[in-house]
Amino acid sequence: MAAPALNLRPHGAPPIFPFLFITIACGAISGFHALVSSGVSSKQLDNEADAVKIGYGGMLLEGYLSVLVIIAVAAGIGMIYKTGDGHILAGRAAWNSHYASWGMADTLGGKLRAFVEGGANMMSSYYLPKEFGVAMLGVFVASFASTTLDSATRLQRYVLAEFGEAVRFRPLSNRYIATGAAVISALALAVWDIHGPQGWNLKGCGKGGMTLWPLFGAINQLLAGITLMVLCVWLIRARKPLWITAFPMFFMIIMTAWAMQYNLREFYRTPGQMHLFWIGIAVFVLELWMIVETILAFLHHKKKPGPEISIEASI
Repeated sequence: MAAPALNLRPHGAPPIFPFLFITIACGAISGFHALVSSGVSSKQLDNEADAVKIGYGGMLLEGYLSVLVIIAVAAGIGMIYKTGDGHILAGRAAWNSHYASWGMADTLGGKLRAFVEGGANMMSSYYLPKEFGVAMLGVFVASFASTTLDSATRLQRYVLAEFGEAVRFRPLSNRYIATGAAVISALALAVWDIHGPQGWNLKGCGKGGMTLWPLFGAINQLLAGITLMVLCVWLIRARKPLWITAFPMFFMIIMTAWAMQYNLREFYRTPGQMHLFWIGIAVFVLELWMIVETILAFLHHKKKPGPEISIEASI
Protein backbone atom coordinates (compact mmCIF):
# COMPACT_ATOMS: atom_id res chain seq x y z
CA MET A 1 0.00 0.00 0.00
CA ALA A 2 1.67 3.20 -1.19
CA ALA A 3 -0.81 5.51 0.56
CA PRO A 4 -0.03 6.89 4.03
CA ALA A 5 -1.93 5.11 6.78
CA LEU A 6 -3.48 8.35 8.05
CA ASN A 7 -3.57 11.90 6.75
CA LEU A 8 -6.14 14.01 8.59
CA ARG A 9 -5.12 17.32 7.00
CA PRO A 10 -4.40 16.91 3.28
CA HIS A 11 -3.51 20.20 1.61
CA GLY A 12 -6.58 22.05 0.36
CA ALA A 13 -9.07 19.39 1.50
CA PRO A 14 -12.34 20.10 3.36
CA PRO A 15 -12.67 18.76 6.93
CA ILE A 16 -12.90 14.97 7.14
CA PHE A 17 -16.10 15.35 9.19
CA PRO A 18 -18.67 15.53 7.67
CA PHE A 19 -17.27 15.21 4.14
CA LEU A 20 -16.16 11.60 4.56
CA PHE A 21 -19.83 10.62 4.75
CA ILE A 22 -20.91 12.42 1.58
CA THR A 23 -17.87 11.12 -0.35
CA ILE A 24 -18.17 7.40 0.38
CA ALA A 25 -21.53 6.67 -1.20
CA CYS A 26 -22.52 3.70 -3.33
CA GLY A 27 -20.47 1.08 -1.50
CA ALA A 28 -22.16 2.01 1.79
CA ILE A 29 -25.43 3.89 1.26
CA SER A 30 -26.75 5.81 -1.72
CA GLY A 31 -29.86 7.83 -2.50
CA PHE A 32 -29.49 7.09 -6.20
CA HIS A 33 -29.65 3.38 -5.42
CA ALA A 34 -32.86 4.00 -3.52
CA LEU A 35 -34.37 5.52 -6.67
CA VAL A 36 -33.12 2.66 -8.85
CA SER A 37 -34.42 -0.04 -6.50
CA SER A 38 -37.85 1.55 -6.15
CA GLY A 39 -38.23 2.77 -9.73
CA VAL A 40 -36.48 0.16 -11.89
CA SER A 41 -35.40 -2.99 -10.05
CA SER A 42 -38.71 -3.55 -8.25
CA LYS A 43 -40.58 -3.51 -11.56
CA GLN A 44 -38.41 -6.31 -12.94
CA LEU A 45 -39.04 -8.85 -10.19
CA ASP A 46 -41.02 -12.01 -10.83
CA ASN A 47 -41.47 -12.51 -7.10
CA GLU A 48 -41.38 -9.88 -4.34
CA ALA A 49 -39.41 -12.24 -2.11
CA ASP A 50 -36.51 -12.03 -4.57
CA ALA A 51 -36.00 -8.38 -3.56
CA VAL A 52 -34.22 -9.46 -0.38
CA LYS A 53 -31.57 -11.48 -2.20
CA ILE A 54 -31.18 -8.98 -5.03
CA GLY A 55 -30.97 -5.92 -2.77
CA TYR A 56 -28.69 -7.43 -0.16
CA GLY A 57 -26.52 -9.24 -2.71
CA GLY A 58 -26.27 -6.15 -4.87
CA MET A 59 -24.97 -4.03 -2.01
CA LEU A 60 -22.48 -6.75 -1.00
CA LEU A 61 -21.10 -6.72 -4.55
CA GLU A 62 -21.08 -2.91 -4.56
CA GLY A 63 -19.14 -2.86 -1.30
CA TYR A 64 -16.71 -5.44 -2.66
CA LEU A 65 -16.20 -3.30 -5.77
CA SER A 66 -15.55 -0.23 -3.62
CA VAL A 67 -12.79 -2.12 -1.78
CA LEU A 68 -11.19 -3.09 -5.10
CA VAL A 69 -11.30 0.55 -6.24
CA ILE A 70 -9.63 1.68 -3.00
CA ILE A 71 -6.89 -0.88 -3.56
CA ALA A 72 -6.44 0.30 -7.17
CA VAL A 73 -6.20 4.01 -6.37
CA ALA A 74 -4.15 3.59 -3.19
CA ALA A 75 -1.90 0.57 -3.90
CA GLY A 76 -2.12 -0.06 -7.63
CA ILE A 77 -1.05 3.45 -8.54
CA GLY A 78 2.10 2.97 -6.46
CA MET A 79 3.32 0.05 -8.59
CA ILE A 80 4.38 2.30 -11.48
CA TYR A 81 3.41 5.85 -12.36
CA LYS A 82 4.45 8.05 -15.28
CA THR A 83 4.39 11.78 -14.63
CA GLY A 84 3.54 14.44 -17.18
CA ASP A 85 7.20 15.16 -17.85
CA GLY A 86 7.98 11.48 -18.50
CA HIS A 87 9.51 10.45 -15.16
CA ILE A 88 8.73 6.95 -13.87
CA LEU A 89 7.89 6.74 -10.18
CA ALA A 90 6.88 3.97 -7.79
CA GLY A 91 5.80 3.53 -4.18
CA ARG A 92 5.32 6.58 -1.96
CA ALA A 93 6.85 8.87 -4.61
CA ALA A 94 4.14 7.83 -7.09
CA TRP A 95 1.44 8.44 -4.49
CA ASN A 96 2.81 11.87 -3.58
CA SER A 97 3.05 12.86 -7.25
CA HIS A 98 -0.58 12.09 -8.03
CA TYR A 99 -2.04 13.17 -4.69
CA ALA A 100 0.17 16.23 -4.15
CA SER A 101 -2.90 18.27 -3.26
CA TRP A 102 -6.64 17.86 -2.91
CA GLY A 103 -7.20 19.98 -6.02
CA MET A 104 -5.11 17.67 -8.22
CA ALA A 105 -6.87 14.52 -7.06
CA ASP A 106 -10.35 16.07 -6.98
CA THR A 107 -10.64 16.63 -10.74
CA LEU A 108 -12.54 14.12 -12.86
CA GLY A 109 -9.40 13.35 -14.86
CA GLY A 110 -7.41 12.80 -11.68
CA LYS A 111 -9.97 10.34 -10.34
CA LEU A 112 -10.25 8.37 -13.58
CA ARG A 113 -6.50 8.23 -14.12
CA ALA A 114 -5.89 6.85 -10.63
CA PHE A 115 -8.50 4.13 -11.12
CA VAL A 116 -7.55 3.16 -14.68
CA GLU A 117 -3.77 3.19 -14.21
CA GLY A 118 -3.91 1.63 -10.75
CA GLY A 119 -6.23 -1.13 -11.95
CA ALA A 120 -4.11 -1.74 -15.06
CA ASN A 121 -1.00 -2.06 -12.87
CA MET A 122 -2.75 -4.69 -10.78
CA MET A 123 -3.81 -6.59 -13.90
CA SER A 124 -0.24 -6.49 -15.21
CA SER A 125 0.86 -8.44 -12.13
CA TYR A 126 -1.17 -11.32 -13.62
CA TYR A 127 0.94 -11.10 -16.81
CA LEU A 128 -1.65 -9.13 -18.76
CA PRO A 129 -0.23 -6.27 -20.86
CA LYS A 130 -0.78 -2.91 -19.21
CA GLU A 131 -2.19 -1.52 -22.48
CA PHE A 132 -4.85 -4.24 -22.36
CA GLY A 133 -5.67 -3.36 -18.75
CA VAL A 134 -6.03 0.35 -19.56
CA ALA A 135 -8.35 -0.43 -22.47
CA MET A 136 -10.41 -2.89 -20.41
CA LEU A 137 -10.86 -0.50 -17.49
CA GLY A 138 -11.68 2.30 -19.92
CA VAL A 139 -14.51 0.12 -21.24
CA PHE A 140 -15.69 -0.48 -17.67
CA VAL A 141 -15.82 3.27 -16.99
CA ALA A 142 -17.69 3.96 -20.25
CA SER A 143 -20.14 1.12 -19.54
CA PHE A 144 -20.77 2.46 -16.06
CA ALA A 145 -21.51 5.90 -17.49
CA SER A 146 -23.85 4.58 -20.18
CA THR A 147 -25.83 2.33 -17.83
CA THR A 148 -26.10 5.17 -15.31
CA LEU A 149 -27.46 7.48 -18.00
CA ASP A 150 -29.98 4.83 -19.03
CA SER A 151 -31.17 4.33 -15.46
CA ALA A 152 -31.24 8.06 -14.75
CA THR A 153 -33.38 8.72 -17.84
CA ARG A 154 -35.88 6.07 -16.77
CA LEU A 155 -35.93 7.40 -13.21
CA GLN A 156 -36.48 10.98 -14.29
CA ARG A 157 -39.24 9.87 -16.64
CA TYR A 158 -41.23 8.08 -13.94
CA VAL A 159 -40.57 10.82 -11.35
CA LEU A 160 -41.94 13.41 -13.78
CA ALA A 161 -44.90 11.17 -14.61
CA GLU A 162 -45.75 10.63 -10.94
CA PHE A 163 -45.33 14.36 -10.27
CA GLY A 164 -47.76 15.06 -13.11
CA GLU A 165 -50.28 12.69 -11.55
CA ALA A 166 -49.80 14.24 -8.11
CA VAL A 167 -50.48 17.80 -9.33
CA ARG A 168 -53.09 16.54 -11.83
CA PHE A 169 -51.19 17.81 -14.86
CA ARG A 170 -52.18 15.00 -17.21
CA PRO A 171 -49.83 15.79 -20.15
CA LEU A 172 -46.79 15.30 -17.91
CA SER A 173 -48.09 11.93 -16.70
CA ASN A 174 -47.88 10.64 -20.29
CA ARG A 175 -44.82 8.38 -20.57
CA TYR A 176 -43.73 9.79 -23.92
CA ILE A 177 -44.00 13.43 -22.86
CA ALA A 178 -42.23 12.68 -19.58
CA THR A 179 -39.43 10.84 -21.42
CA GLY A 180 -39.06 13.73 -23.87
CA ALA A 181 -38.86 16.21 -21.00
CA ALA A 182 -36.18 14.08 -19.30
CA VAL A 183 -34.04 13.78 -22.42
CA ILE A 184 -34.42 17.42 -23.51
CA SER A 185 -33.56 18.74 -20.03
CA ALA A 186 -30.46 16.51 -19.95
CA LEU A 187 -29.45 17.77 -23.40
CA ALA A 188 -29.88 21.38 -22.29
CA LEU A 189 -27.74 20.73 -19.23
CA ALA A 190 -25.03 19.06 -21.30
CA VAL A 191 -24.60 21.96 -23.73
CA TRP A 192 -25.02 24.75 -21.18
CA ASP A 193 -21.76 26.44 -20.22
CA ILE A 194 -22.64 28.66 -17.29
CA HIS A 195 -19.15 30.19 -17.24
CA GLY A 196 -19.11 30.90 -20.99
CA PRO A 197 -19.85 34.32 -22.46
CA GLN A 198 -22.84 33.08 -24.46
CA GLY A 199 -24.29 30.41 -22.17
CA TRP A 200 -25.05 27.87 -24.89
CA ASN A 201 -21.79 26.29 -26.01
CA LEU A 202 -22.35 23.66 -28.71
CA LYS A 203 -18.64 23.42 -29.52
CA GLY A 204 -17.73 22.41 -26.00
CA CYS A 205 -20.86 20.39 -25.28
CA GLY A 206 -20.71 17.51 -22.86
CA LYS A 207 -19.32 19.49 -19.92
CA GLY A 208 -22.38 21.45 -18.82
CA GLY A 209 -23.39 18.82 -16.29
CA MET A 210 -20.06 19.22 -14.49
CA THR A 211 -21.18 22.65 -13.28
CA LEU A 212 -23.61 20.90 -10.92
CA TRP A 213 -21.22 18.09 -9.92
CA PRO A 214 -20.11 19.75 -6.62
CA LEU A 215 -23.67 19.26 -5.35
CA PHE A 216 -23.84 15.54 -6.13
CA GLY A 217 -22.32 14.08 -2.96
CA ALA A 218 -24.46 15.98 -0.46
CA ILE A 219 -27.69 15.65 -2.45
CA ASN A 220 -27.16 11.93 -3.11
CA GLN A 221 -26.63 11.19 0.57
CA LEU A 222 -29.44 13.54 1.57
CA LEU A 223 -31.74 11.48 -0.65
CA ALA A 224 -30.52 8.37 1.18
CA GLY A 225 -31.46 9.97 4.49
CA ILE A 226 -34.89 10.95 3.17
CA THR A 227 -35.40 7.38 1.92
CA LEU A 228 -34.69 6.09 5.42
CA MET A 229 -37.11 8.71 6.73
CA VAL A 230 -39.88 7.41 4.46
CA LEU A 231 -39.13 3.87 5.63
CA CYS A 232 -39.38 5.05 9.24
CA VAL A 233 -42.87 6.41 8.57
CA TRP A 234 -43.88 3.11 6.97
CA LEU A 235 -42.46 1.10 9.89
CA ILE A 236 -44.37 3.28 12.35
CA ARG A 237 -47.61 2.71 10.48
CA ALA A 238 -46.89 -1.00 10.16
CA ARG A 239 -46.02 -1.21 13.88
CA LYS A 240 -42.63 -2.66 13.10
CA PRO A 241 -39.28 -2.12 14.92
CA LEU A 242 -38.04 1.36 14.08
CA TRP A 243 -34.42 1.37 15.21
CA ILE A 244 -33.06 -0.37 12.09
CA THR A 245 -33.80 2.71 9.96
CA ALA A 246 -34.06 5.46 12.60
CA PHE A 247 -30.40 5.43 13.70
CA PRO A 248 -28.88 5.62 10.19
CA MET A 249 -31.58 8.16 9.21
CA PHE A 250 -30.58 10.60 11.96
CA PHE A 251 -26.90 10.09 11.17
CA MET A 252 -27.32 10.72 7.43
CA ILE A 253 -29.63 13.73 7.87
CA ILE A 254 -27.23 15.39 10.35
CA MET A 255 -24.09 14.71 8.30
CA THR A 256 -25.57 15.85 5.00
CA ALA A 257 -27.07 19.00 6.55
CA TRP A 258 -23.69 19.74 8.14
CA ALA A 259 -21.89 19.29 4.81
CA MET A 260 -24.53 21.25 2.91
CA GLN A 261 -24.23 24.34 5.11
CA TYR A 262 -20.42 24.18 4.73
CA ASN A 263 -20.80 23.94 0.94
CA LEU A 264 -23.28 26.82 0.86
CA ARG A 265 -20.78 29.11 2.56
CA GLU A 266 -18.07 28.11 0.10
CA PHE A 267 -20.38 28.56 -2.92
CA TYR A 268 -21.38 32.01 -1.68
CA ARG A 269 -17.77 33.11 -1.27
CA THR A 270 -16.52 31.69 -4.57
CA PRO A 271 -17.08 33.81 -7.71
CA GLY A 272 -19.12 32.10 -10.42
CA GLN A 273 -20.81 29.59 -8.10
CA MET A 274 -23.95 31.47 -7.10
CA HIS A 275 -26.02 29.00 -9.15
CA LEU A 276 -24.75 26.23 -6.83
CA PHE A 277 -25.60 28.39 -3.81
CA TRP A 278 -29.23 28.94 -4.82
CA ILE A 279 -29.77 25.32 -5.89
CA GLY A 280 -28.28 24.24 -2.56
CA ILE A 281 -30.64 26.60 -0.71
CA ALA A 282 -33.60 25.08 -2.56
CA VAL A 283 -32.47 21.56 -1.65
CA PHE A 284 -31.96 22.61 1.98
CA VAL A 285 -35.51 23.98 2.13
CA LEU A 286 -36.88 20.76 0.62
CA GLU A 287 -35.00 18.77 3.26
CA LEU A 288 -36.59 20.82 6.05
CA TRP A 289 -39.98 20.37 4.39
CA MET A 290 -39.58 16.58 4.33
CA ILE A 291 -38.54 16.56 7.99
CA VAL A 292 -41.63 18.59 8.96
CA GLU A 293 -43.88 16.28 6.90
CA THR A 294 -42.39 13.25 8.64
CA ILE A 295 -42.95 14.76 12.10
CA LEU A 296 -46.56 15.61 11.20
CA ALA A 297 -47.16 12.08 9.89
CA PHE A 298 -45.73 10.64 13.12
CA LEU A 299 -47.87 12.92 15.30
CA HIS A 300 -50.96 12.12 13.24
CA HIS A 301 -50.33 8.40 13.66
CA LYS A 302 -49.80 8.75 17.41
CA LYS A 303 -53.06 10.67 17.67
CA LYS A 304 -55.06 8.32 15.46
CA PRO A 305 -53.24 4.99 15.22
CA GLY A 306 -54.43 2.94 12.31
CA PRO A 307 -54.62 -0.82 11.98
CA GLU A 308 -51.44 -2.81 11.65
CA ILE A 309 -50.55 -3.23 7.98
CA SER A 310 -48.57 -5.93 6.29
CA ILE A 311 -46.00 -5.57 3.54
CA GLU A 312 -48.34 -7.24 1.05
CA ALA A 313 -51.21 -4.92 1.96
CA SER A 314 -49.07 -1.82 1.69
CA ILE A 315 -47.82 -2.84 -1.75
